[in-house]
Amino acid sequence: MITRLTSLYELQLVDEQLDELEELRGDLPSAVNELTGTINGLKNSVDAKEKEKQLANDKQSVNEEEKTRLSENLKRYKAQLYQVRNNKEYDALTKEIDSTEELIKKLDTENLQLTELIIKLEDEIKSVTPQLDTLLEDLKVKEADLKQIIKANEREEQKLREVRDKIVEKVKKPDYATYTRIRKAKGGRAVVPIVRGSCDGCHNIIPSQRQIEIKSNKRIFNCEACGRIIISQEIAEAVSSK
Repeated sequence: MITRLTSLYELQLVDEQLDELEELRGDLPSAVNELTGTINGLKNSVDAKEKEKQLANDKQSVNEEEKTRLSENLKRYKAQLYQVRNNKEYDALTKEIDSTEELIKKLDTENLQLTELIIKLEDEIKSVTPQLDTLLEDLKVKEADLKQIIKANEREEQKLREVRDKIVEKVKKPDYATYTRIRKAKGGRAVVPIVRGSCDGCHNIIPSQRQIEIKSNKRIFNCEACGRIIISQEIAEAVSSK
């Protein structure tokens, strides 16, 4: 049992050191993630507008080709007016001319609307570009700062993680699951010693009989007030002295 309690407290101390290294990074990791998300959102928006703009340009090209074809037909129809032999042929040609002119007019209207859309999309893209450039520069600075902090503590962090992995191998799976759950719920401190008759986590007084039981190191005890795992001062001092 002493080995189980010792391993849990060793794990706690190593995790506290890793937490301190994590705190040195401050809000940089979350700031980098937030900026990255914002930038990706803007980029996706710009890409969508560029795609819509390209589709509008393509549609204009198709319309212009159709207009060319219709204009050629219109010239031919008008030329044929001078060759008609009766009113029926004249009426048929006149109908084709009117229909063709109407189609050309519709294509002109649609192309005008597409031009307005293209201008609108270009303005929207231009308005986003300065904001995107600023965010990218800000991200570059924050990533450089974060990288510098990580690099400065890289060796120490790697060493601590290697030590942690070895400790975890010694901790029983149920104990590790309990430790992880309490640590998450209690701001990182899952295992604490008795200090002057109190839980060093929540500072509530521990009954005398319970203190004696904890000092016997025969089983794992949890603080009745906060739920943290409580160890004896002897185990805490032995681990800390290492």
